Amino acid sequence: MSMIARSTQIRNTQNATVQPAHLQTEQLQAEAVPTDVPTDSTHPTLTFSGESVPTDVPTDVPTGFDNARIELCRVLSQDNPTSGLWAAVHSGFMDRFIPEISALNMAQDPQHRHKDVLAHSIAVTAMTSNKLVLRLAALFHDVGKPRTRSYSNGEVTFRYHEAVGARMTRKRLSVLKFEDALIKDVSELVRLSGRFKGYNTGWSDSAVRRYARDAGHLLGLLNELVRADCTTRHAYKRARLHEEVDSLERRIASLAAAERKASERPQIDGVDVMRHLGIGPGPHVGEALAWLLEMKRSYGELDIEELYARLDRWWESQHAV
Repeated sequence: MSMIARSTQIRNTQNATVQPAHLQTEQLQAEAVPTDVPTDSTHPTLTFSGESVPTDVPTDVPTGFDNARIELCRVLSQDNPTSGLWAAVHSGFMDRFIPEISALNMAQDPQHRHKDVLAHSIAVTAMTSNKLVLRLAALFHDVGKPRTRSYSNGEVTFRYHEAVGARMTRKRLSVLKFEDALIKDVSELVRLSGRFKGYNTGWSDSAVRRYARDAGHLLGLLNELVRADCTTRHAYKRARLHEEVDSLERRIASLAAAERKASERPQIDGVDVMRHLGIGPGPHVGEALAWLLEMKRSYGELDIEELYARLDRWWESQHAV
C-alpha cells in the first residue's frame, strides 16, 4: 500500500471516530477524487527519466521524507499524474510532507480563472512531458503566490512570486532529500517560469538573447513549462501563446546562427594573405578573406599547403588578363 493510500485510510478512520455516519458520507462526496490511480503491482519499478523508482513502499517502515520523495516520484511518473496528485492532497500527504502545495488551495488566482492555484498547478503538471525535473517545476512553479499575494487598486497581485517560489522550492526539495543537481535545476525553472511574460509586447534582440542565456541548458524545458502554463479553456488563446513561444524559439535559433556566423574566421588571416600573395592592404585582401571563409564553411579545415594552392588558383582566376 502506498503512503498516499495509507494516509487516506488513516484520515478516513480518524474522521469516522468524530463524525456521524451521514456527515461522513457527505464529506467523502464533497472531497471525492478520481479513483483511477494506477495500482498495478506486477511491475516492481518504474523507469523515470533514467531513474528507477520503487512503486511499492513497505508498510512496516517509518513514513519519513525518504519515502515521501519516493511516493512523490511514483505519482509524478504516471502518464497522467492528476489522480495521484489530488489523492495526495485529499489524503493529507501534501499537508504533512509538502505543505507549500496544500497552501495553494487558498490562493485565488483570477488570472488563470481557476477556483484556486492548486487546481491550476496540478493541471500544468499533467500537461508536461514525463520528466522528473519538469514535472517538479510545474508542480512548484506557483508556490510563491500565497506568500506574495497582495491587493492593489482592487486587483490581486503576486509580485516576485517566482523568486520567492524558487527559494521555497529549493528548501522543500532539500528536506525531501532530492539530489543537489536536480534541486538546482527545478528551482531555476521555477525562478524563470514567468520570464516569458511580456514577449508579445515586443522584445528586442538583446532581450531574446538574455532569455536564452539565462535559461542555458534548461531552455527547452523552460519553453515546455511556458506552454503547459497556459491552461485556458479557450483554444484560440492556447494556440496564440504556443505560436508566441514558437516565434521566440525561431528568433533564438536565428540569432544564434547569426552569432556563430559572425564569429567565424577564415583559416588564415589578412597578414598571411598579403604575405603569400605579395599584396598590400586594400579591398583585395577583404575579397580573399571572404573567399577563404566560404572555403572553410564548404570544406572545413584544409592542409595548409592545399589551402595556399587553392588560394593561388582563385587569385589567378580573379586577375587573369
